[in-house]
Amino acid sequence: MSTTKGAVLVVNSGSSSFKYQLIDLEGERTLASGLVERIGEETGATKHKNAETGQETSNDSAPIADHAAGFDAMLKAFETSGPSFDEHPLIAVGHRVVHGGSEFDRATIVTPEVEKAIDKLSALAPLHNPANLEGIVAAKKAFPDAPQVAVFDTAFHQTLAPAAYTYAIDDELARKHQVRRYGFHGTSHKFVSEKTAEFLGRPLSELKLIVLHIGNGASATAIDGGRSIETSMGLTPLEGLVMGTRSGDVDPAVVFHLHREAGLSFEELETMLNKRSGLLGLTGNGDMRDVQDAASKGDEVAEAALAVYRHRIRHYVGAYAAQLGGLDAVVFTAGVGENNALLRRRTLLGLEFLGITIDDDRNELGSRDARYISKDGAPVAVLVVPTDEELEIARQAAQLV
Repeated sequence: MSTTKGAVLVVNSGSSSFKYQLIDLEGERTLASGLVERIGEETGATKHKNAETGQETSNDSAPIADHAAGFDAMLKAFETSGPSFDEHPLIAVGHRVVHGGSEFDRATIVTPEVEKAIDKLSALAPLHNPANLEGIVAAKKAFPDAPQVAVFDTAFHQTLAPAAYTYAIDDELARKHQVRRYGFHGTSHKFVSEKTAEFLGRPLSELKLIVLHIGNGASATAIDGGRSIETSMGLTPLEGLVMGTRSGDVDPAVVFHLHREAGLSFEELETMLNKRSGLLGLTGNGDMRDVQDAASKGDEVAEAALAVYRHRIRHYVGAYAAQLGGLDAVVFTAGVGENNALLRRRTLLGLEFLGITIDDDRNELGSRDARYISKDGAPVAVLVVPTDEELEIARQAAQLV
C-alpha cells in the first residue's frame, strides 16, 4: 500500500466518452468514479458516484460539445456530490494512453513533445490515441496546476526481445512504418504480476508466470522475472486470443481472399475483424455469459464457439510455458477470467502434464480477493488475481510526481 499523500484523478478517454476515478494514494482507495458519455451528440450523459458517501448522481439532458465540456460537467458533479478536491488535493492526473510505440517504455509526464509523439502514434492506434490526447488536452485546461501523466498500455511489453516482437516481413518496410509486435493490456499485466508475487510471498524476480487477461478484450502474457517476454496482442489489439468482437489470430490471406471473393473493402474487413468477429461473429452474441448460457441449454453453435475460444487460450499457455522454460503460476484476471469458473476449468483440463491442475471447489468459490484455484501441492499454482488498472495508473503517476 502506498504512503503517498494526496489523490490522483485517473482518466480513460474515448472518442465520445471518458471514464474517471479519483484515487486516494495513501489508502489506495477509490474516492469517486464516474462516466461522461455521448460527447458531441444532441444530449450528453453523466454519471458520478461519491464512494465515501455512496451518493450517486446522473444527468442525461444537457449536450456536451467536446471533451473540455465533458470535464466541466465532471467538475460540476464533484462540486454537487463530492468529494472535495480541497479535502483531497490533486497531485496528478493519470491518463490511459493505448499506444506508446517504441518511444515509451514507462509512464511519462506530458510535455508538448510527448503530446506530439502521442499524436504521431495515432497512425498505429487511430481509434484510441486521438481520443486519449483529447482527454489530456481537456484535463490540462480543467486542472492547469496538476501534472498530467501518460501511462501507456504498450509500455510493459517494451522488454520483448527482437525475436519476439519482429514480424517476418520486408525489414525496410517494417522499420519505415513501425510494424512490429507492441502488445497491450500492459498496465493490467504489470499490476497482476506484482500482485501475484505478493500473494505467493516470493520475489517477482524469481517467478515465471503466464497471465491471462480475459475480458471482452483478451490477451496472454509470459512474464519472466517481472519482464514481459511474450504477449499475444501485436501491432494492434486484434491479434491473439478470441475476444468478444475481435477475431484474434487469422491467416492474413483471409483478408485478401474475402476482398477478392466476397467483394469486401479493406475498411469493411477491418470493421469485421475488430467489431463483428470473435464470439459475436461465431454466435451472433459477443457476451460470454450469454454464449455460455446458450451452450448450457444445448446450443451446438455456442458450444462450438466456446471450444474455439478455449482452444486458443490453451495454445498460448503451452507455447508460453515453452518460451519461459518452466512455470510457477497461471493467473486469470479481468472480467471473464475472474468470474467464469467453468471457462477456467474447461480451458485448463488435461494440462496436468505441465503441472497444471484445478481444484473444483476452490474454482467455484467466488471472491474479490486473490486466491488459489489449484490443488494442494500442485507444481504450478493456478490463481485468480483481480486486476485494477486504474490503481496501477494512479501508482505510476504518483511515482513520477
